[in-house]
Parts: sequence; C-alpha cells; structure tokens
Amino acid sequence: MKFSSGGQKSRVAFASLTYGKPHIVIMDEPTNHLDMGAIEALIDALKAFTGGVLVVSHDQHFITNICHELWMIADRRVVRFEGSFDDYKKVVLRNIRSNRK
Repeated sequence: MKFSSGGQKSRVAFASLTYGKPHIVIMDEPTNHLDMGAIEALIDALKAFTGGVLVVSHDQHFITNICHELWMIADRRVVRFEGSFDDYKKVVLRNIRSNRK
C-alpha cells in the first residue's frame, strides 16, 4: 500500500493502534502532518479513550484539549508542572528572557 502524505500514514497508524484495544497509548508529536479536521477527530477519539495517554507535543491546541497534567524537563529531571499551558508558556518566555541577559 502506497501513501501520498504523512497524514495518510498517521491515519493508518492510529487505526491499527486502536484495533488492538490498548490500555495505554504513547504518542510523539501525533498531530504532525494532520489537517485540522484530523486533529479534531484525534482529540475526540482520545477524549473517548478510557486508557492512559502519554503525549509529547508542541501543538498548543492539542495539548490544551487533551492533557490533564503537564510535565516538563527541568534540571535534567522530569517534573510535573503545576499550572496551565498558558502558565507554562509564561515560565518558558521568562526563562528565555533571563538567559539573554
């Protein structure tokens, strides 16, 4: 089977993933190559999923619609971030500004 786009490959991968009815899903940048309609369908599917989901993503829309907890890498450790995604962005921007000085 030949695919003409990364989005088509992603759709087939998600379909085969859910066929096995997993208890946990781990995704790395799952919205890459997807259009907004496919992203919204993925968001809806993950909201309906009853298992655990671990996502690595830079997609703010996806994160704010799916994630109940935010974790970040700080001082070579993975730590839970206490706050919203907007709070996280403020911390990152503050750190960038302070490192420029």
